Amino acid sequence: MSGVPSPDLKAYFAEARRWDEDRLLSALRSKRLAWVVAAGAGLLAIAAVIDVALHASGQPVAAKELASRHRLPPRHLEPVLQALVRQGVIKGVRGPRGGYELAREPRRITAQDILRAVGTMEETGNGSATKSPLLAEVVMPALAQAEGVFSGALGHINIEDLVAAAQTAQKQSA
Repeated sequence: MSGVPSPDLKAYFAEARRWDEDRLLSALRSKRLAWVVAAGAGLLAIAAVIDVALHASGQPVAAKELASRHRLPPRHLEPVLQALVRQGVIKGVRGPRGGYELAREPRRITAQDILRAVGTMEETGNGSATKSPLLAEVVMPALAQAEGVFSGALGHINIEDLVAAAQTAQKQSA
């Protein structure tokens, strides 16, 4: 069988994971919504909230079930879920049948709410902001302007609409 040898494959995935983590930390430090989305945590958060809306049906959705459906270890999903709880997007239910449920009606939860919640996740790195004049005077103002447009658009996307689209997609693939 040809392909990448196992040790090389392990090294590749370890490097890719570090790269993704570095990119996420950079996005969180920047406090820019568009960067959080690009880093992946925002997309995972949106998917998790849709998943909770789809699967809650009267009882909370366990974190292990969520992680399993998204093919992630629970420890990778938990910080995202906790950020969503802190910002009132979902609520945590304790106990043996505990888990997560929406904190408000799906039509009242927007993609913007979810991404803002993820943007509040605590920094875990010590990176310092660059002192580049080009970044400060050109790139960051351009990104801030784009973020304003992006953020406005996100305010019009709600979980109710995304759940309807997910249900349609499930029906079509069945």
